[in-house]
Amino acid sequence: MTTQLSVDLGARSYPIVVGTGLLSDVGRFAPFIAGRQVCIVTNETIAPLYLDTLKKTLAQYQVDECVLPDGEQHKTLETYARVMDHLMNNKHNRSTTLIALGGGVVGDITGFAAATYQRGVALIQVPTTLLALVDSSVGGKTAVNHPHGKNMIGAFYQPRLVLADLDTLRSLPEREYLAGIAEIVKYDVIRDAEFFGWLEANVTALQARDAAALDHAVITSCAIKAAVVAGDEREEGARAILNFGHTFGHAIETLTRYEYLHGESVAIGMVMAADLSVRIGMLGRADGRRIKALIAAFGLPVVPPGNVTADAMRASMGMDKKVIDGRLRLVLTSSIGEAVVTDRFDTTAFDATLTAHGKLCED
Repeated sequence: MTTQLSVDLGARSYPIVVGTGLLSDVGRFAPFIAGRQVCIVTNETIAPLYLDTLKKTLAQYQVDECVLPDGEQHKTLETYARVMDHLMNNKHNRSTTLIALGGGVVGDITGFAAATYQRGVALIQVPTTLLALVDSSVGGKTAVNHPHGKNMIGAFYQPRLVLADLDTLRSLPEREYLAGIAEIVKYDVIRDAEFFGWLEANVTALQARDAAALDHAVITSCAIKAAVVAGDEREEGARAILNFGHTFGHAIETLTRYEYLHGESVAIGMVMAADLSVRIGMLGRADGRRIKALIAAFGLPVVPPGNVTADAMRASMGMDKKVIDGRLRLVLTSSIGEAVVTDRFDTTAFDATLTAHGKLCED
């Protein structure tokens, strides 16, 4: 079964197509390819698995590929420059279409390249990881990292199409698959208490990659993301709730030099955000424990690594993009299903969360 959702942004609206066997269906791609030229940007891990299939599907076009190294540590201006060099060396013009075939790193770099090459060319996102499928491929955030912080250099640039072939998840290593589950948990906490309850009841099914459970989780998550993005494309207000757990999580990623996957860092960050919400009296302790317990049930980490100090976390979070006029904004939660963006939180409670580690969301 194939499901189509829409990100409603007026003239920049685009579909999210979720199903199986989609990589082999040229009809899914053709309406969104701008001209005759196509550049598939992928990485060394994904290329052997799916690149030939996609090239055969697009055989009627002038297709070439740019294969990047794999890993968050390569999400840099240097790698972005490799994509730019490739496009220029292969004489891609303004009617070219870039296709991001891979996870969040490939999608972010390709999106930033599409946003800036000749002032903007067509972009199609083809996510091959669960995290990219439910999060980074939708919404138009593109970026590369800087040594001082994650995603500090980038642009808002919407794709023409997000095409999510669930068959690609079969090859996903267990650790990366579970990291994607973290973003699904996020949607429950910020927007949908009923979905949170469904997740609690379906941990085993999702761990086993049950097709029906996975389809429901993906479609529900994408629908939530699409609705939030449609209401606030450039994160000037309500869209910031999608960053629940991310400010803490980005600091962990940066400080560990990306030893922790993005979803793993966000999992810890969500528990820390819930802990702070409890400490300031915004969230009931029982709900804080439920959030921590659900994340732990999926085998995701729930405390920061022991070598990440409170002072280092505080300094790293001070470089976050959500700092405005010198004040750090955090996404907290008032109940499961409700998120709050605020720069008004007790600094003593904040410091307690940074130092709590194993006692997060506990008495």
